[in-house]
Amino acid sequence: MLLAIDVGNTHIMLGVYREDQILIYWRLATRKESTEDELGIVVKNLLHNSHLKLSDIKAIAISSVVPPLMYSLERMSNKYFEIDPLVIGPGIKTGLNIVTDNPREVGADRIVNAVAAYNLYGGPLIIVDFGTATTFCAISESGDYLGGAIAPGIGISMEALFERAAKLPRVEIVRPEQVIGKDTISSMQSGIIFGFAGQVDGIVRRMVEELKARPLIIATGGFASLIARESETIGKVNPLLTLEGLRIINNLNT
Repeated sequence: MLLAIDVGNTHIMLGVYREDQILIYWRLATRKESTEDELGIVVKNLLHNSHLKLSDIKAIAISSVVPPLMYSLERMSNKYFEIDPLVIGPGIKTGLNIVTDNPREVGADRIVNAVAAYNLYGGPLIIVDFGTATTFCAISESGDYLGGAIAPGIGISMEALFERAAKLPRVEIVRPEQVIGKDTISSMQSGIIFGFAGQVDGIVRRMVEELKARPLIIATGGFASLIARESETIGKVNPLLTLEGLRIINNLNT
């Protein structure tokens, strides 16, 4: 079995695969100061609760945009699983041709998403990932990673409103009944939900014009389903896209 680990700035996604089938997945809060033992105990308990053992895991693949956690994750893999993990980075076979000015600058999560989307759906593609940042990635019909755009994410935008505007409260991120809010909370929810849907549609349409093609628009990440319902351009939602990419890359390298 494969343990796939995707480390984002806000959450860690873990998934267990038997061959090409995902058995179970979890979402944890990212704590940059976590030690290998803390991570090992958490993963061991998650596996145990799903009637799995540490010895069932034969491979580990890791994608991370949080450098301080990489040492702990690699130590955890060695100590608890006796496995040297596959860490997504330079030198790892992905099957993806990155045609940006500096390929080493492209985040591991964006590469993994692109590998998964192209292998699952073909090209051309635009991938919208709703994480701590909202990222947009363009993939050509032949599988070239062309680049994209990065915008502030929904969560940090809401936190910025709460922290910087003295009279605005912290609110739940849900769809309001209408765009014209009748109170402060519904007005903030309207601005976030419909504002981000408009941002997505605006950036995607501009990218489509530059691609001169009709790409499939795929959304992933924690808020993907919520925003996709209000978007006019998103065609498919796959919340496990990054884990799928880790599975595919692990197969390429073993």
